Amino acid sequence: MPDNQSNSEGFIPQHGGYRNLIAYQKAEIIYDGTVYFTGRFFKKYDRTIDQMVQAARSGKQNIAEGSMVSATSKETELKLTNVARASLEELLLDYEDFLRTNKLKQWDKNHRLMIRFRELNRTPDANYATYQKAIEHTDPEICSNVMICLIKVATYLLSKQIAVLEQAFLNESSLRERMIKARTERRKNK
Repeated sequence: MPDNQSNSEGFIPQHGGYRNLIAYQKAEIIYDGTVYFTGRFFKKYDRTIDQMVQAARSGKQNIAEGSMVSATSKETELKLTNVARASLEELLLDYEDFLRTNKLKQWDKNHRLMIRFRELNRTPDANYATYQKAIEHTDPEICSNVMICLIKVATYLLSKQIAVLEQAFLNESSLRERMIKARTERRKNK
């Protein structure tokens, strides 16, 4: 099923297109990286694995769900986008906990590898392969910090998206308003 649907004849506007959102693309990389990371650095039955993978999945899936519901409910789109951001924030804390409990350093903004990450992050159409060497690096400090960087980028983008959605909620007609308008126009044209 395509993720970009439209109805040019009805009152439901075009919606979807989440795969084109950089926040979604980053969330997908975060999910894949988290699956790899937890499989590598945690014991098989550690509850943390499920919690981290589910937080990463929730981040990605709620972006998609919010985008698809946007045509009929800006309020729900806003809520789901915020759930995505909150899930990724929860995941961020897990990676920070990993660094702290393993006595590893979290990079500051001037760390040489943070600077390298920012260069890499400018890559157009970045995907998992773009970050794969860093995510799958033998040093767990590098892996964790790269995941933290990706999460911070995604949550920043989601915060910006939420601000835009707030304005859209205030400025655009609701589904009910569009339905009433469509019904009124149809009756007028008969």
